[in-house]
Amino acid sequence: MSTTVLLDATSIPADSGGVGRYLRELVPELARRDDLVLHVACQRRDVPWLTRDAPGAVLHPAPADTTSVARRLVWEQLALPRLARRVGADVIHSPHYTMPLVTRIPRVVTLHDATFFSHPELHGRLKGPFFRRWIRLASQRATRCIAPSQATADEVARWAGAPARPIVVSFHGVDTERYSPGSRAREAEMRRSLAIGEAPYVAFVGTVEPRKNVGPLLDAITRLAERRPELAPRLLLAGGRGWDEPVIERLEAAAPGAAYRWLGYVDEQLLPSFVASSTLVAYPSVGEGFGLPILEALASGVPVVTTDRLAAPEVGGDVAVYCEPDAASIENALEALLDDDARRDELGRRGRERGLTFTWRRTADEHAAVYAGAARRRS
Repeated sequence: MSTTVLLDATSIPADSGGVGRYLRELVPELARRDDLVLHVACQRRDVPWLTRDAPGAVLHPAPADTTSVARRLVWEQLALPRLARRVGADVIHSPHYTMPLVTRIPRVVTLHDATFFSHPELHGRLKGPFFRRWIRLASQRATRCIAPSQATADEVARWAGAPARPIVVSFHGVDTERYSPGSRAREAEMRRSLAIGEAPYVAFVGTVEPRKNVGPLLDAITRLAERRPELAPRLLLAGGRGWDEPVIERLEAAAPGAAYRWLGYVDEQLLPSFVASSTLVAYPSVGEGFGLPILEALASGVPVVTTDRLAAPEVGGDVAVYCEPDAASIENALEALLDDDARRDELGRRGRERGLTFTWRRTADEHAAVYAGAARRRS
């Protein structure tokens, strides 16, 4: 017997960061399943790619004004439950913390991380209280909550109190065809498009926000370039503008010959080649609910330097290189890896093997099981 699911994808941001990448991969996998009837509420701008990549889903474009966060939340509370009743949904999946509060239809909520509690200084003055409130509500009132790592599930329980029901851990996957060593075949095209020349580089992928710890990374690569200019490749940063204003000012003020360069948001078509063609990926984040850039580097056969904070070790396993989040430790880890060609090759090979075990199909299987269980609770 199939389960009818209404998935609310209206929270996908325009630049597809974070939750957008999760849903861009998950929704097509869910739409292919025979045991689900999938309805997707979406922003109008997302209709083209959903039509192309998830032809099995029934799309319900939301009103144009729901691109406003405040109006989207009102729509979620008032109109989403009505839509769910109209399509005969057995389950509503809210994939980004918030959910409709007044409905008898079972609700599944994805909680991506709990750093709003553990690292409040890394978030904006309004975002922290907002998301802390919704995490508490979801953990107590949702039929089921999904977290992308055990670290996130544990942190939610630690900070928000014991959840009403156990949180289901479902790792994200990675597209191992796009993120693969084979993506280096497009390196020349990627370099031309991004105007980055032919020199080797260290890659960073992520929004410029405080928890990504970009400031110490800039310090580390600058010091390394000053001490050993013959060793240190330039650091190229691919990611949208966040709210780490001091770091953004540094990036924007960087001289043409600086040890780092901010590329801004890099198109998704170029990103796999950008990652695969790098010497290594540096991602010293202090608070990841999962850490997709780590997994994408591994799947691309590229060694990655990260920290052992929160979920990163669940993704990187024993093939990532771990450091402390301070500049000196990052510098030492980068230098040791850049000095050792054989180790980089070995870590790249083992990383690719590990990356192949993280599939979006498995993620979809686990989500479908959660939907079915939530639907049974209603009946």
